[in-house]
Amino acid sequence: MAKIPTKLNKHIDSAYPEHVCTMGTVLPDGYVQITPRGSILVYDEERLALWERGKGTSNASLADGTKVTVYFRNPALREDGTLKNGGIARFYGTAKQYKSGEIYDEVWDRIIPVEKERDPEKKGYAVIIDVERAEDLFGNPLEE
Repeated sequence: MAKIPTKLNKHIDSAYPEHVCTMGTVLPDGYVQITPRGSILVYDEERLALWERGKGTSNASLADGTKVTVYFRNPALREDGTLKNGGIARFYGTAKQYKSGEIYDEVWDRIIPVEKERDPEKKGYAVIIDVERAEDLFGNPLEE
């Protein structure tokens, strides 16, 4: 497992709407589906989380064990030296769904209000991404 630098937590957790994270999954036809994810947050030092409320191809391709890539970019972080290479961080990991229970409830409690408003009946579910690699624009491991 890779560590998510603590200095990025607040930036990732507040990325929406200006610097929304995108997530990529591979579709059955081999193409990559890239989707904005306003609910991405740092769950802990080795895991990201999101609230999945979609109904399309991204949702269909997201299952336990799915390999995902999360892309984060905030140009101001290049300027201040937090992410020197383009203000970009990439996280590669494996997804696991939680449709009830403690993790489901915790992710719901922690997502931003606008995402809760888009799922008022709480029909979505939590996804935890175990981060295996955390890299900058040039593929270097992210540093604390």
